[in-house]
Amino acid sequence: MNDGTVTLVWQVVRQDDNGNRYRVGRYATRAEAQRIADSLDDRGHQQLYWVERIGQNGTGGDG
Repeated sequence: MNDGTVTLVWQVVRQDDNGNRYRVGRYATRAEAQRIADSLDDRGHQQLYWVERIGQNGTGGDG
């Protein structure tokens, strides 16, 4: 982008034991988001973490 802004199109999502999903954060690159998801997953908790592109298949919105 020419205006100096960064588009954060990748997000890390966490799902808890009850099936509730939460956005952990938004990131500019898939690699950056994957590093965060991997570091959280390495902590050994029961939650699931994954990376998805915002807007992919109608997912990833704020709603």
